[in-house]
Order: sequence, then structure tokens, then C-alpha cells
Amino acid sequence: MNVVEEVLNQLSAIVWGPVMLAFLLGVGVFLTIGLKAFPWIQTPAAFIKLWRSRESKQEGDITPFQALMTALSATIGTGNIAGVATAIALGGPGAVFWMWMTALFGMATKYAEAVLAVKYREIDEQGRHVGGPMYYIKNGLGKRWQWLAVVFAALGTLASFGIGNMVQANSVADAVESMFKIPVWQTGLLMTVLTAAVILGGISRIAEVAAKLVPTMAILYISGALFVIITQIEQVPDALLLIVQSAFTETAAVGGFTGAAVWAAIRFGVARGVFSNEAGLGSAPIAHAAAKTKDPVQQGMIAMLGTFIDTLIVCTMTALVIVLTGAWSSGETGAALSTLAFNVGIPGWGGYIVVFGLVVFAFTTILGWSYYGERCAEFLFGIKVIWPYRLLWLCAIPVGATGKLGIIWLMADVMNGLMAIPNLIALGLLSPVLFKVTREFLKSKV
Repeated sequence: MNVVEEVLNQLSAIVWGPVMLAFLLGVGVFLTIGLKAFPWIQTPAAFIKLWRSRESKQEGDITPFQALMTALSATIGTGNIAGVATAIALGGPGAVFWMWMTALFGMATKYAEAVLAVKYREIDEQGRHVGGPMYYIKNGLGKRWQWLAVVFAALGTLASFGIGNMVQANSVADAVESMFKIPVWQTGLLMTVLTAAVILGGISRIAEVAAKLVPTMAILYISGALFVIITQIEQVPDALLLIVQSAFTETAAVGGFTGAAVWAAIRFGVARGVFSNEAGLGSAPIAHAAAKTKDPVQQGMIAMLGTFIDTLIVCTMTALVIVLTGAWSSGETGAALSTLAFNVGIPGWGGYIVVFGLVVFAFTTILGWSYYGERCAEFLFGIKVIWPYRLLWLCAIPVGATGKLGIIWLMADVMNGLMAIPNLIALGLLSPVLFKVTREFLKSKV
């Protein structure tokens, strides 16, 4: 078992190494330039479109607003709490700056994914709108690229059980046991029942639940973070300066923090940023393909807000609390670091905000990823796989909640990274289509 774990560790280091991180960031930069900074310029307009999209009578399965909430349900999770803390613990405060850079250029990547997902989506045998990287590879690049679509779908199906299910269930069960002393098997059982009540109703029910849970929990979590930030508002300029300076200079050892080179800040900032917002991995466009819309660009604009909200807002809130409270130099890491920071900022209550946020965010991630994995499995095996997949998904939750997931985590990490390769290749090859569609949209608005 140790040999397998060592091999997976080495694979993970390669998959999430300099080449992959440069590829992810490079595609984002390329698309941002090709789109002439369209995502940045159109961000205010995108928020207006999001608000107006809560109702839609166009062709599709869920409203554009629900599509974004479903995508956010899968992305806002442990990465926003434990992931940010891990990035800071390993790369220093400068890692936060590189998370911001990943998000800024990731907005173009997420925009491109959703535009292509809507443009090349299909209607399956049950009359549902299905799409995502496997479909825009198949329909946009032609039959000779079919193998690449199959590779993505296979990786997406397998990765969903790790990163989107068992790892999340384990995080919830562990947090609940630590805070409330509730046995992990009880938490696993409750999560299974709650998940069944949602996913057995398909995308419509998942979207309805996500549209209520995600905004509510995000507002509560951000409010808690803002309370800490406002109480230490005079230190915010120094905290921001520390983040920017540490992004370009080595962070010295302080307290329990062992110090970090600039490369560590870049590596962990980019890696945790991608893990958090999933820009480039190809997961979110699977949800956006189900939106009730005829305009790929409009859905792309709404989709890119997912990266903005996830990393530039939620992750930044977590990061500022960790830096402002001085917890970043404690030597703690992961969820324990975030819990310490909130407890320092809000004595007696801060830890509950983190645990409650972790539980709800991880639960919604299980819901969102169930849909991603199901669509990938359907692409491979047809609609006959849907119910067996859902039952297998439910069985995996208690296994994840009660198990030791070292190897599962590593396997999920590797497959999650490998998912990005076929997707990024497709985004590059289909970029002329993307640029053309965007130009036509801008001309129609003149």
C-alpha cells in the first residue's frame, strides 16, 4: 500500500507540477488576450444578467441563475476554507496573490467553457439538455477527436467519486466529529439520506436546492469574515501589502511558519486557486449546458462570475481573516488553520462558522459533482447508466465518511488534474469559434 501511495504522490506532483500550472494559467492568459479582456470589462453587465436570469422561458432545463448556483455548489467547498489555508501554510501570504491571478485569467477560461457548452450541447433520449467538454470536443472538433471526449468523460466519471464525493463526505464527518463528537457513521448516514432526497430528483431538484443553499451559506460565511475584517479594518492595508510583497519575495520564518520561497507561493497559490474555482478543469460547463438560454455568450458571462465569486470574494474573505488574525504563522494548516483564525477573530463562535460553512459547502459539492459525474457516465454508456450511477453515488458517501482516504484523495487529485488536459486542448483548438461568437455578440449590441 505504501508503494501505491508513493507512486500516486509522484504522479500528483507531476500532474500538478510547473507544466500543468503553466498550461492552465497560459490558456487563461491566451483567452483573455484573444477576447480583448471581455470578461473583465463585462463583469458589471454579467451581474445584471445574472439577476435578470432568475426566470427564463427559453429552451433548457434550469434557469441560467440556477445553472450558476449548481456550478457554484460544486466549486464553493473545502477549497475555500481548507484549500486557502493550506496554500497560505505552505506558500505564505503571497500565495493569495497568485490565487487572485489564477481567478482573473480563469474568468476567461470559465467564460469559454460555458459558451462552447451551450453552443455544442445536445438533447438526450429523455429530452434533457446535456453538454460539457465531451460534447464540444465531439461536436466542435469532429470524429477524429472523439477519443479525447471519451478520455475526458472517463476521467470525469472516476474523479467525481473521489474529489466530489468521498473526500467531501470525509471532510464533513471529520469536522462534525471534532466539533460535536457525533460518530462519523451517523454523519455519513444522514448525508446519504439528504443526498438521496435531492439527486434522485435529477438536475431540476439539484438546481432548486443549490439556488437556495449556496447564496444563503455564502452570505452567512462572508458576513462572519467581514465582521473579523471590520473589527481590524485599520490593519487591512498592511495585510494586503504583506500579501503582495510576499508574492514576489521570500517569506521569512515566523512563529510556527517555516518560511517559503517565491516559487512555493506561486505553486500553491495557483494550484489551490484552480482547485477552488475549477477554471479549466471542464466541470462547470456541464451544469451551464442545461441552462434555459439560446445565447451562448450570455451564459458564458454568467458562468465567469463563478470564478469571480468563488476565489475573488469567498477565498479572499478566508485569506484576510487568516492574515489579519496572525494565525497564518501559527504552524497550523488546512481547516484547523481557518478554524483557529476565526476563533481568534470571533472568540467562542468563530469555529462554528467554519464548521457550519465546511459542512454546507461540502454537502452542496456532493450534489453538484453528482450531476457532473452522471453526465460523464451518460456520455460513455447512455441513459441506462443513470440510476445505477446514482445508487453507486449514494453508497460511496458512507464509505467516504468512515474511511481513511489517503489513497482516494491522491487518486482523485491525479484524475482531477488529468481532466484538465483534454479540456484545455479543446479550448485552444476551438478558440477561433469562441472569438467569432463573442465578436458577433458585441456587434449585435452596437
